[in-house]
Amino acid sequence: MRDWLQNLPDMFHVLVSDFGIKDILDIGIVAWIFYTLMSRLSGTNAARVAKGIVLLLVVSWTIEVSQLETLSYLLNRIIEMGVVALVIVFQPELRRGLERFGSGNIKGLFSRPGPTQELECAIGETVAACETMSADRTGALIVFERTETLGEYFKTGTVIDARVSAELLKNIFFTKAALHDGAVIIRGARIAAAGCVLPLTVNPNLSRDLGTRHRAGIGMSEASDALVVIVSEETGTISVASHGTLRRHLAAPTLEKILRDELLPKEDELAPRRIKKLLDRLQVVKNDEKDKKAGSK
Repeated sequence: MRDWLQNLPDMFHVLVSDFGIKDILDIGIVAWIFYTLMSRLSGTNAARVAKGIVLLLVVSWTIEVSQLETLSYLLNRIIEMGVVALVIVFQPELRRGLERFGSGNIKGLFSRPGPTQELECAIGETVAACETMSADRTGALIVFERTETLGEYFKTGTVIDARVSAELLKNIFFTKAALHDGAVIIRGARIAAAGCVLPLTVNPNLSRDLGTRHRAGIGMSEASDALVVIVSEETGTISVASHGTLRRHLAAPTLEKILRDELLPKEDELAPRRIKKLLDRLQVVKNDEKDKKAGSK
């Protein structure tokens, strides 16, 4: 052990002397691939499988170092069979990845949709579902959670935690479905819960032709900063409730515009703070120059 520690500086010197630009590039590419794959798999079932594979490889390396030949033989056979099993289990994902790679969309292979892109997709799916339900006169009550959490209303419904899709929304609000009478709560870009009970508004000045669904939507918008989309079962009218105000008789393009304006972050919110401060400073400098020029004149 002492001899190994004494030789450690010499070993390090040899490694550093042989370390070149190609090695830096090699390590950088591998690190980038590993990071992008982990970022893309984060929060998915595949991430747990990847962690299991890494743990299995660590165990395999430990067994080989310990020279436990029987365990090493058995583990190697398990790993060989596991590779075949992974190919079978993840066949759809592998096929999509190869299709993207073959189409030249390498960026889409490693990139992961950002929150804004996912929310844009959720808005599009919601608008498509509301347009269909409006034509079929299927009642719907969809709540978009914003800054104020709606956890207390989740308990009144059924937790779903699924990606927003038009087909799923239409199935939830299908007349004979178990959850069609309640509200769907969308948190971020996912359907968090369905069949939720919302508080009714106590505003006495509302029109009498507004039913329970509209009153619940307005009540939710009064109790929080949530944005609520309502589809009337009697008339098929699409409405949006926000801060206690109801906008009625909306067409699908108008609904999409409202949702995008209210839910998507503005460009100045997306800009990094440092860049924003730099732009502000540049604007101050420009204003000072204008003031100096005006004073000289």
